[in-house]
Amino acid sequence: MADRVDGTSEFHIEIEEAGPYVVHGAPPLHIETITTDADGGSRGLEQGASFPIRDRARLCRCGQSKDKPYCDGSHKTADVDLQETASFALIADGAHRIAGDKMVLSDNESLCAYGRFCDVEQSVWREVAIPGKEHEELTRSMVRHCPGGRLELWDKATGDSLEEPLDPGLSLIEDPALGGLSGPLRVTGNIPVVSASGETYEVRNRQAPCRCGASANKPFCDGSHASINFTDGLVESDSSGQQS
Repeated sequence: MADRVDGTSEFHIEIEEAGPYVVHGAPPLHIETITTDADGGSRGLEQGASFPIRDRARLCRCGQSKDKPYCDGSHKTADVDLQETASFALIADGAHRIAGDKMVLSDNESLCAYGRFCDVEQSVWREVAIPGKEHEELTRSMVRHCPGGRLELWDKATGDSLEEPLDPGLSLIEDPALGGLSGPLRVTGNIPVVSASGETYEVRNRQAPCRCGASANKPFCDGSHASINFTDGLVESDSSGQQS
């Protein structure tokens, strides 16, 4: 049986100091590719190849492993600072809130994983304020696909969370629209992430730990994979950037 952080967590991720993610339990691990519309806007996530994972599997956090997604010890010699810098505060406490027609959008920009789901049509910040079922559904979709949980929705009348529960799992984000670059580790379904200090970050439905080693908000992604052109080599890209 997997070690439990509390009485309900079948899985959890432990951050090894200056080292990899240690996954307790064996949640499913697979590739998820960002799909786009005709205008190049991010619209969904398409599940791809799966990877075997066992209890206490070690996943690369420095971006340098030759055996991705697994750790091969490259962090020991890589010129990468893996010190954690993210806050343990509640995400909602640091979020900007935008009151819409029927929903309130909260936005904690520090968790932006650069999936760009928020930028389609008139952008999530405008769509949430436009009356009508079509705009409401689009807003919900953009928020649901936000990998790192930067965006959350709340019922305007009751204040209740409108978060749509996701099954526990891990995925490796691939981004063909960025020329075949690779994004963060997507963690879903309230899997606890435990700091090297032993303190647990807020348990959330959607999280995006960094796996390129360049984030300034470790252990979470801040979109730096795009600026350093991180590619994990797990998928092949043609000259147009499409992945196969």
